[in-house]
Amino acid sequence: MTPTAGPAQGKGRATYREVLAEPRFRLLFSTRTVAITADSLRITTFSVLVFEATGSALLSALAFGIGFLPQLFGSLLLGSLADRLPPRALIAGGYALECAAALLLALVRMPIAVSLGAVALVALATPVFSGASSRLVAQWLEGDAYVLGRSLNNIAASGAQLFGLALGGAVVAVLGPHRALAVSAALYLGCALAIRIRLPRLQPGGSGGAGGEGGAVRASLRGAGLLLRARTVRRLMLAQWLPPAFVAGAEGLIVAYAGGHHFAPGRYAVLMGCLPVGMLVGDLLVGRLLRPPARERLVVPLTALTGLPLIGFAAEPGAGVSSCLLLLCGFGFAYGLGLQRPFLDALPQDGQGQAFGLLGSGSMTLQGVGPACFGPVAAGIGTGGAIALAGGAAALAAGWILTWHPPAPPAPVPNRSTGPENSAEQHACGSPAR
Repeated sequence: MTPTAGPAQGKGRATYREVLAEPRFRLLFSTRTVAITADSLRITTFSVLVFEATGSALLSALAFGIGFLPQLFGSLLLGSLADRLPPRALIAGGYALECAAALLLALVRMPIAVSLGAVALVALATPVFSGASSRLVAQWLEGDAYVLGRSLNNIAASGAQLFGLALGGAVVAVLGPHRALAVSAALYLGCALAIRIRLPRLQPGGSGGAGGEGGAVRASLRGAGLLLRARTVRRLMLAQWLPPAFVAGAEGLIVAYAGGHHFAPGRYAVLMGCLPVGMLVGDLLVGRLLRPPARERLVVPLTALTGLPLIGFAAEPGAGVSSCLLLLCGFGFAYGLGLQRPFLDALPQDGQGQAFGLLGSGSMTLQGVGPACFGPVAAGIGTGGAIALAGGAAALAAGWILTWHPPAPPAPVPNRSTGPENSAEQHACGSPAR
């Protein structure tokens, strides 16, 4: 698993073309994009199916979020498998598992509780195969190429989510929810076959990740503990968890805000689409136009940009101004590009799969918790005030990052064979993005 030589592997500035020239990354990138489209299609369709069966808005919302909340538990209990098992089998098996779950929902009429449980069980395994995939990207793309690879994944994720939501509405209208779920199963199956046929057979990433030897659950818990006790890793994870969680809390109130202000029918969908559009534009411009040191210097200002526009909702703006505020908020999410290299440098070589799985699952879980926290706040102070409060919390996260240490030039890339605690010590005086 030696990185491919070429311009994309240098320490200087890379380009998107160089990153996409790596065929193995291109395979993971394309299958992940298709899988995200399938995710959006399955999630929205399952939510519609549950609402049609029960008429309950609560159960419909639970169906929408049930695939996110269990991921943190899966990462804590099974995360070490991302480094212990062969990645081709893990990634292909993960897509096959998603396919089986979608087919089960499409073909078998089950009680709602059983359907929710099936989706939750699949979500437990998601951090394992997503962590294995992220580990491969980190091995095949080095330096700035790795950062742009993450940027491409973010851009594709935003586009695929928008397309999946639109596709879901169209397919459900034409075919009905059960057949729409079958369409998502077909997309997952295509991803599994592509990985199984085209990804080379590779060895596991290490002896068991940061947790060392032992059973999978014990090693996973030990590895997660080591990662979270390392100050640099913990800070960088929190920096990538907290602002999205606060923004998700605000996003969960957009429908209620639009309804309470009597916006035109369907306007809420436009408002909700502004965030991913802003994220797409931000990642594209910051990733393409700025050099690595500039991205790392802009981490704090861009983090603040995720929250400050939302404070404007305290003035109860109309639809046009609200759309602009949400676009700016989404643009700020490009702050994550300045954290990618420091985060990768801080990780132990044999625990990268578990670390990436923990990073993704923690973010997804907190984004599920955010709306649950700010929903009751909206009941007390109104939706505009609650959205503004969520924005203020995201802006405070930028201030917290600023307190880590004063700006300094990016530190040289260290030897990543050290353990997480030693790596944290080596990165105590790094770039401002840390």
